[in-house]
Amino acid sequence: MRRKLVITSGLAATMVAAGIGVATAAEAAVPTVNCPQVTVTVNVPAQAQAEVDNNLRLLDQQINEANNRIAATLGQGGANFIQNAILGPLKDKRFAVINRIETAISRNAARPDLKAEQLSVCTLNEDGAAPVVTTPPAAEPGNNLGILTNTCETSGLEPHTGFQLGNKCVSTEFGEVGAAANNATLLITRAPTQVRRNQAFTLQISTRNLIRDRFLAAGQGGYYVESSVLQNGLVRGHFHTACRILDSTRQAPAPEPVPAFFVATEDSRGNATPDTVAIQVPGLAQSGTFQCSAWAGDGSHRIPMMERANQTPALDSVRIRVR
Repeated sequence: MRRKLVITSGLAATMVAAGIGVATAAEAAVPTVNCPQVTVTVNVPAQAQAEVDNNLRLLDQQINEANNRIAATLGQGGANFIQNAILGPLKDKRFAVINRIETAISRNAARPDLKAEQLSVCTLNEDGAAPVVTTPPAAEPGNNLGILTNTCETSGLEPHTGFQLGNKCVSTEFGEVGAAANNATLLITRAPTQVRRNQAFTLQISTRNLIRDRFLAAGQGGYYVESSVLQNGLVRGHFHTACRILDSTRQAPAPEPVPAFFVATEDSRGNATPDTVAIQVPGLAQSGTFQCSAWAGDGSHRIPMMERANQTPALDSVRIRVR
């Protein structure tokens, strides 16, 4: 069945944060965004219908959010504030959403050309003009570098599913971060310097401020799906231990090979007092230099956040020679 789906993205100037109403003289001076219509006139496969509908609604939601922000920040940031802080990011968001509509359809039909570049650009309605102010522009995050994005709305990648897949966009929020004194730390306290091939050995791992009671199995869709959670100020999670052979000790190794040894430790222990866990490695079959590492993870396997950028994350590595 051929369906024509239309969303009108240009909203009247009276549709601002207060909702639809009769515009007063003061309200009329508040600019609102005017965006071109996005129209889907091709056959939409049944498998893509829900995703297409959701993205069309998202385009309308983005306009409402932009209008609300214009009204809330009126007179702030200088003459180019609306263009740089609202219309520019809105264009990027709309472009990403229109591309997602094309991608959703293309999975089960020919990819349509919805003119994403052209239909992404929004302007201000003529009945409202951006005010000119003399105040300096507001400082942008990151020493005025700004941020590239903080949402998957601007990404052209498909949403992450919770399984161990790349080229996806993870929309799960990072979650809670504790105070510096409560941030997780980890140290390998004992390890052999060399062993024979297939010789079992033990790694001693000490953790602090890590409650080891959360491990969402990555192979069953538990990867990057849960935000970091604190309990009494301490992150809940687990830690990993892995050993991989190094082809060279002079350059960074390739990231994709599966390690020779890997285990996750979630033993319902761990607190603010350092404790130690013995990790039994059954042996490494290949001769050479191995890097054995341990690192903390939250429930979804991400290294726990630190309060400050100059704190060392909860990870450690040693080199072991296998003869």
